[in-house]
Amino acid sequence: MNTRDYAIVTAAYWGFTITDGALRMLVLLHFHELGYSPVQIAFLFLLYEFCGILTNLFGGWIASRKGLKSTLYSGLALQVVALMMLSFLNPSWAVTLSVGFVMASQALSGIAKDLTKMSSKSAIKLLIPASAEADHSERLLFKFVAILTGSKNALKGVGFFIGAVLLSSLGFSHALWVMAGGLALILVISLFVLKGDMGKSKEKVKFSKLLSKSREINYLSAARFFLFGSRDVWFVVGLPIFLTEVLEWSFWMTGAFMAGWVIVYGGVQAAAPAFVNRKTGGVIARGARSALGWGIGLAVVTAGIALAVHFDFHVSVSVLVGLALFGIVFAVNSAVHSYLILAYSDSDKVALNVGFYYMANASGRLVGTLLSGVMYLQAGLAGCLWTSVGFIVAAAALTLALPRKSESSPVVAAV
Repeated sequence: MNTRDYAIVTAAYWGFTITDGALRMLVLLHFHELGYSPVQIAFLFLLYEFCGILTNLFGGWIASRKGLKSTLYSGLALQVVALMMLSFLNPSWAVTLSVGFVMASQALSGIAKDLTKMSSKSAIKLLIPASAEADHSERLLFKFVAILTGSKNALKGVGFFIGAVLLSSLGFSHALWVMAGGLALILVISLFVLKGDMGKSKEKVKFSKLLSKSREINYLSAARFFLFGSRDVWFVVGLPIFLTEVLEWSFWMTGAFMAGWVIVYGGVQAAAPAFVNRKTGGVIARGARSALGWGIGLAVVTAGIALAVHFDFHVSVSVLVGLALFGIVFAVNSAVHSYLILAYSDSDKVALNVGFYYMANASGRLVGTLLSGVMYLQAGLAGCLWTSVGFIVAAAALTLALPRKSESSPVVAAV
């Protein structure tokens, strides 16, 4: 294992993630305080998610031609620009101008996020050492992708809390400048310490090959679309507004809860390999079966929360405890998906496949973000949760098409 480069890539991703989570909370709470409706707030994030779709598609192609370092550095630099740009927002501007300006800055941030994520997660595949035993390499891959993904999500939760605290203590503009300065420092350090090159394809990849994927990649990507749409349909707009309006929580309490939720979710995600049954079949086969089983469990948990909210059954306790259970089950499900996309990809095409897969992820988040505002406005948190149940069922059903036998999988032993 190339621990030095893994540590550098991970640290850069961590730094970006903190600013990404803080920015999301800053924008959401700031504009809710200004009186924006749930649908208007949802629109602030639409370009963020839409640009993520395009970035993942084309970013994987660019990384396969130019290397992962170039896309990693570009992602960090664009986030610095997006943070500085947003700090110039003027509260006296008309609503239309303000929304358009924020959407433009969020578009840059969306590009930055997915360039950084695609680069970091693709790099793991290339940093895992080759092994004579395929199952050993698969276990290492599962372990390290779970650690990176889990720690990232835990730190995004920290970012939520930091964003709420910075907004309360420094105000909107000054908080953004502090975040931009910290991330710029991380970028400069990465430029000097990360050596060599990663991720260049041995052959020049034709543009026409971007959408040409294997059956496993296509089904897993479709499942990812619905899985992350199922989370964001209640998490992005519905939950924070529910906590502040219905439960009458303060900004810092809302930020603290969402931060704690994502931190625990990230911790469970990092430990996900321990939750996957190790008794039968290879790691890939267990991953495919686990994606279905944990998907069914997630649907049951979400339906339970929706019923409790619908029938007004101890709503505060039901939502808080239910969403804690949702986070645990969702974390394992997400980690299994993140492992499988790397397992189904050979080293020469990993950036292309990961980019395509996270394009589906961003598409799900885009749809979920929009529906989060619309459904909350129409039917409250219960409407968001019932929509989530439908998305989860679709995601679980798509995993039925994934191979259940390790010997039939397209994974190569040497990665």
